[in-house]
Amino acid sequence: MSDTTPTQNPIDYLFSLEHFGIKLGLDNIRTLTTALNHPERSFQSIVVAGTNGKGSVAAMIERSLRAAGYKTGRYTSPHLVALSERFVIDGRPVAIDVLRREANRLRSTIDTLRSTGELAAPPTFFEATTAIALSLFRQAGVRLAVLEVGMGGRFDATNVVTPVAVVIPSIDLDHQQHLGSTLAEIAFEKAGVIGPGAIVVTGESKVVALEVLRRIADERGARFLEAGQGVKTRATVRVGVTRIEQLTTPWRHYEPLTLALNGRHQVLNAIVAVRLLEEIGTIGVDVPVPAIRTGLIDTLWRGRLELVRVEYDRSILLDAAHNVAAATALGTYVLEAYPDGLPFVFGALRDKDVTGMLRALGTAVTRIVCAPMTSSRAWTTDQLAAIVRQERGDLPVT
Repeated sequence: MSDTTPTQNPIDYLFSLEHFGIKLGLDNIRTLTTALNHPERSFQSIVVAGTNGKGSVAAMIERSLRAAGYKTGRYTSPHLVALSERFVIDGRPVAIDVLRREANRLRSTIDTLRSTGELAAPPTFFEATTAIALSLFRQAGVRLAVLEVGMGGRFDATNVVTPVAVVIPSIDLDHQQHLGSTLAEIAFEKAGVIGPGAIVVTGESKVVALEVLRRIADERGARFLEAGQGVKTRATVRVGVTRIEQLTTPWRHYEPLTLALNGRHQVLNAIVAVRLLEEIGTIGVDVPVPAIRTGLIDTLWRGRLELVRVEYDRSILLDAAHNVAAATALGTYVLEAYPDGLPFVFGALRDKDVTGMLRALGTAVTRIVCAPMTSSRAWTTDQLAAIVRQERGDLPVT
């Protein structure tokens, strides 16, 4: 039984799977990887889970590993412009013809599995792209893959791998409708990616979340490390520049450097990445200091406090903050770099805590322009403006 037409563009086919929404569980991805002869077993995986900072940390780690001479794969989500951004091999998004070919191959596999009854329903978009990433990495001969969890962890499609290391930059409230309403519940879901005997590094400091992470790591014989323990650091933040003046870990001392990514929160993300890169030396993945420095000063990660010049004397600050913790970090940066605050162009999906984000931004916002988003899940500009007027009556709203 085929759910597609032979002439359908393979990329369009992948996006057609989005209407199946979010379905947490591992049955589909296990069926797919079995049919593909287990591509996930052909390389070592580092899984990045958590709430905020996943993409930034994944990008720093991958860049450092590449600088150390390893052949790398990086799988992240969502993409900003092109689907190929999700599948990066040795620092380059896969070519579109390669992606089309792999999507076609997966479509044929899915049709076969549906006809035999091994797949009761088509996979979700994320399950399909995860299977594609694993297959592409095997074909390219990747040695180390850095995989960003899509949502949660325990039932996320990326949890089909057995990671040698797990990184959890932070845990906060987000996706409560899927992951639970408390930090402890969310931490439990995030910790689901901890593999037996893995190295686990976290930047989280909230006691409730830490207790859950440590307990699950202990249960699985994993080595658990709080990234900030024994680390001395000092940083300065100003417009467009976040500089680490001092970074000393229990293993190494790093000379002063300017981070490629802006914001005080990126200092913690950098520490998390550094501690992970140091610790994997104990399992034979050596990443020397120069390579780690390269990962911190040469990481490109778009849409994260990205300052884009639009005219010779004008710039726009772009950021993808989409929950209260991320909005807090954004507001902190704006007030450090621009003490008088900035006007904001703001859009949001209906499942986001808009009220909490507006409050978290505080005096960093001087005016709000409500922007439309091309998603059926988004607030309309009128709806969003009504929320802003109710919660932030102190602000001009357009």
